[in-house]
Order: sequence, then structure tokens, then C-alpha cells
Amino acid sequence: MKEHIYYVDGLGRPTGEIDEKLNAHHANTKLHAAFSCYVFNTDGKILVTQRAHTKKVWPGVWTNSCCGHPMPGEEREDAILRRLSYELGMTARDITCVLPHYVYKAPAYIGIVEHEFCPVYVAVAMSEPHPNPNEVNDFRWLEWREFIDILHTDSDNYSVFAQQVPRDDELGLLHPPKWSWWCKDQITLLDTHPIIRKLTTAR
Repeated sequence: MKEHIYYVDGLGRPTGEIDEKLNAHHANTKLHAAFSCYVFNTDGKILVTQRAHTKKVWPGVWTNSCCGHPMPGEEREDAILRRLSYELGMTARDITCVLPHYVYKAPAYIGIVEHEFCPVYVAVAMSEPHPNPNEVNDFRWLEWREFIDILHTDSDNYSVFAQQVPRDDELGLLHPPKWSWWCKDQITLLDTHPIIRKLTTAR
């Protein structure tokens, strides 16, 4: 079954137009509804994931726990639970929106631009991940400060991947980024958020 997304205006209101998810993502992607979720465990660690290399959009990059799109008529909290189950074989509780009006337009990555009205959520894991290899190549649990430090030292040269993946013999010279653009953009807003502080000091 194909998954569909819906387009929104600058305030996140549905325009009434829907599209098949993969068809909607291209060099001129229009603003559409999405979500981004950061899952923590009871030790206060953040779950990070590496997107499968076979994905059309941003393949192979490391990013936050789970990103996706609510289907037409679907609440974002339900979409988060659906994608956590499908991508990571896990569930979560205490899903809380921490950045309700976050919007971004990422630079082109292998010819595709992401453009999303993307509220950001946090949640607490109720199980360990069991990744779907079609969606997630790898995962790690990181301390929050370790996560922030890694993102701050990652390359910002996304133009390296604007049209294609560099050859293996070029990678050592180009120093391309390993982490998603949206993840690095979001953590500038999340790092001092009181709910993040509460989750990362939970023991």
C-alpha cells in the first residue's frame, strides 16, 4: 500500500492537496506536513538512527530517532507510533510536542529537497529497537551532550551531495556530512529546552 502525504500552507493548514509520498519528494518539493521525534530511554540517552542506504530521501545519513509524515486525517502522535513500529519495531510513551511550529527547507541531497512543516516531538521508549532494514541501517543510544558534540563537529558542506554520492576515492578529500541537515538545525532549538533537560537528567 502506497503512503500519502498532504500539503500545507505556511501556518501548517492543509491545502486540500495530497500526493503519493515518493512522488512528492523531488528538486522542487512543496511544503507538506511532517513530524520529527526524539526518543529517550529511562537512562536519559537519545536514540539516533542511520537511514537505510536504499531510501530515496537522504539515504545513509545519521539522524534523530524517527521522522515521517502524517497521512491525511491522521494525528501526528498516531503517525509517530505507526512509524516507530514500522521503522524500529518499538513503541513509546509520553509523546510530547516541544517545537510546534518548526518549518525547514533543507539543501538538495542527491537531487531532492526536503520542505516540511515539521513539529518536533520527544518520547520515552517502552522497548528496545528492532530495526526494519528497509528503513534503518543502524542505531545507537547516546548521551545528550555526546550527541550535541558530534553534531557540532560534523561537516556542513551539504553541497557535496547536491546531485550524487561522491565516489569512494573522493570521500577522504571532501569530508561530507554524516548527519541530516534538519537534525543539526533542530538541536540548536532543542539543546536548552526544559523538557529535554528533564529527560536527559532522568535516572
